[in-house]
Amino acid sequence: MDLSAASEIGSVDELTDIIGEPPQRVLDKERPRLHELDRQWLAASPFCLVATSDSEGRCDVSPKGDPAGFTRVLDERTIAVPERPGNRQVDGFRNILRNPHVGLLYFIPGRGDTLRINGRARLLRDAPFFDDLVVKGHRPEVVLLVEIEQVFHHCAKAFLRSGLWNPETWDPDAVTTRARIAKELERPDDSLTELEHYYSPDQYRRTLYDAGA
Repeated sequence: MDLSAASEIGSVDELTDIIGEPPQRVLDKERPRLHELDRQWLAASPFCLVATSDSEGRCDVSPKGDPAGFTRVLDERTIAVPERPGNRQVDGFRNILRNPHVGLLYFIPGRGDTLRINGRARLLRDAPFFDDLVVKGHRPEVVLLVEIEQVFHHCAKAFLRSGLWNPETWDPDAVTTRARIAKELERPDDSLTELEHYYSPDQYRRTLYDAGA
């Protein structure tokens, strides 16, 4: 695509001229600590996205999910997010060791509004509260500790525009299966049969909390 004729925005002032200033009520909704309603949201949320960047600004967004309430509130300025077994790539954690600033977006299925938390993160390898984060026998080996700097609720417009929670918009077969994607892009030497077993829902469920998987 030829972008030579594209008109790029080059300054905050130019952006503001196009978008406008946020109303004062939007600026006022940002808070430095958790309210009781934020605690209730975290207790009901089974899923969040964690955004990080490294020291040079390269970004990563990582999904985190567990039974509702998986994020432990330690106090009004501190939350803890347990890490569960995955592929061990831990791009986000590597970023945090270089740049502690993080952004978290918490979802409640079926709700269009979200809870956003920004702050500074540390990685813990152990603490007394780890015992309270055991799920199906798995005690986390790493916990993301976030010291809150900003917390606020975000409106539902993006979810309404996308129809994300509307089953009538769902088309999971619009793209080929995860196994076929892996065969094409990542693991060409593995057989499709092996990959279909590896990526099957039943296999995933058996290894969700298996540290050796």
